[in-house]
Amino acid sequence: MKKLSFVIAFLAIASMVLTACGAKTNANNGGSGTAGLPDLKGTTITVAVENAYPPFNSIDQSTGKGIGWDYDTVTEICKRLNCVVEFKQAAWDGIFPAMQAGEFDMLADGVTVTDDRAKIVDFSTPYVAVSQLLLVRADETRTTAQMKDDANSKIGTQIQTTNAIAAKAYFTGKSIQEFEDFGAAILALKSGDIDGVVIDYIVGEGFMGENPGAFKFDDGEVSAGDELAFVFPPKSTLTAQVNAALAAMKADGTLDTLNKKWGLSR
Repeated sequence: MKKLSFVIAFLAIASMVLTACGAKTNANNGGSGTAGLPDLKGTTITVAVENAYPPFNSIDQSTGKGIGWDYDTVTEICKRLNCVVEFKQAAWDGIFPAMQAGEFDMLADGVTVTDDRAKIVDFSTPYVAVSQLLLVRADETRTTAQMKDDANSKIGTQIQTTNAIAAKAYFTGKSIQEFEDFGAAILALKSGDIDGVVIDYIVGEGFMGENPGAFKFDDGEVSAGDELAFVFPPKSTLTAQVNAALAAMKADGTLDTLNKKWGLSR
């Protein structure tokens, strides 16, 4: 009986040791996510990106691979939640109906939170607030206010965006030229087809970095205080899980580091 009791006691101690080792592995991100966060058990999540919205997402011309804040941040989120991220390029036009229908698990594209969008999709906790500015050629001498009053000035932006809404609200009476993506709007600005592009300051700085000396921001704001967040299909359980990871990244400074790396912090 004593020998049996000893064996039982030994097995109980061994079980506790193994349990402790398992908890340590989880805390060290050893394939099971981060302790205290949801564990998605290696689930693959599909994340839509434009790959035309620097510094959030774009294609590195030297490698052909996607780079940007979205890539780094979502990869870090999946590292903490124990999931596998699969980025898929998607056109902006029609992306919200696609998200509503659940064609992607998540949209990462510097998306502004609006009441209308929130009626058909879910948003994560906002990760940054931005201003809408007017991007112009480096030799432009007119101010934003002067361009507003100049009947001959031509303003562009991306179609079906909050940038377009802001452009129409500020430049009243003008016909705003809306492009399929900001890359096309920037090319039109560079060639002189338009005189300014209403754009988030973060993305504007991204295009300025890709075109050194070609552009500048005009003085003044077109609008301010837009909050950006990730997008999910309605009632997606992934929303709360990503929010938990974002909160942890904010608490330990990781989110701030990524924001500074990619220019989300001014």
